[in-house]
Amino acid sequence: MSYHNPVMLTECLEGLNINPEGIYVDVTFGGGGHSLKMLEQLKGGRLIAFDQDEDAKRQAENIQSRSFTFCQANFRYMKQYLKLNGVTKVDGVLADLGVSSHQIDSAERGFSTRFDGPLDMRMDKKGKQTAAKVLNDYREEKLHKILGMYGEVKNAKTLAHAIVQQRAVKKFERNQELISVLQTIAPRGREFKYFAQVFQALRIEVNEEMQALEDFLHQCGEVMNTGGRLVVMSYHSLEDRMVKNYINTGKVFGEVEKDFYGNKLKPFEAVTRKPIEASEEEIERNNRARSAKLRIAERI
Repeated sequence: MSYHNPVMLTECLEGLNINPEGIYVDVTFGGGGHSLKMLEQLKGGRLIAFDQDEDAKRQAENIQSRSFTFCQANFRYMKQYLKLNGVTKVDGVLADLGVSSHQIDSAERGFSTRFDGPLDMRMDKKGKQTAAKVLNDYREEKLHKILGMYGEVKNAKTLAHAIVQQRAVKKFERNQELISVLQTIAPRGREFKYFAQVFQALRIEVNEEMQALEDFLHQCGEVMNTGGRLVVMSYHSLEDRMVKNYINTGKVFGEVEKDFYGNKLKPFEAVTRKPIEASEEEIERNNRARSAKLRIAERI
């Protein structure tokens, strides 16, 4: 558990409403905190876990259970990998969209604003895109767009221009080189939040997180048994909006479609009208729970 402290563990398990003989999917295995607790509740059932991270794969190798299968893959390929493992329908899917504590605390991965390391940020170390490549190769207009859209950075245009000016002098290679630029234009007194927003934008772009989330959500309706539960925890408004839209309309973007009789064509019904948030006690123990929003839906 020291690898990653799972957020809202009890709430996630209650949301899944586990049938001991059912088939469940944890698409963000990480350190295995959620998966281990899910396995405890399965008697005759099965758990299939996904993670593209090499470190997560090593964690998964510690689980000696015949009920457990690990797939080293991005969750955008969930349906494909389930099929490869002889599964077409499942009874519940859990997704914790946060970056694991282990990834953040490993300086060499480049996710953290607190440690100097290479500007990498790849979840899958075999991926070709890195944060350094984004900073050094993207046109100014594209940098402006991803910083504003994925990081919700208020002065994204100013920052994009500053990045382009700096890389003309010296290409970006390490976190501290980027932070040096950020310090010159970060809002006074809100520097750390600003750094986090910029790093978030880069991480989302490097790992194609928004496209992956959209691909994954649309597969959930296809693989879920009636009455099955979808439990998704997100950590920023962009993800939460996509999850909320999908649950309410069956689409990540756009209006709900209706059939000839005016019935809504959507696979899920929200179990909780508002997202569940972590308790004050949990936030005190684990600050990363502060921004978590948990949404639960049932297949109809």
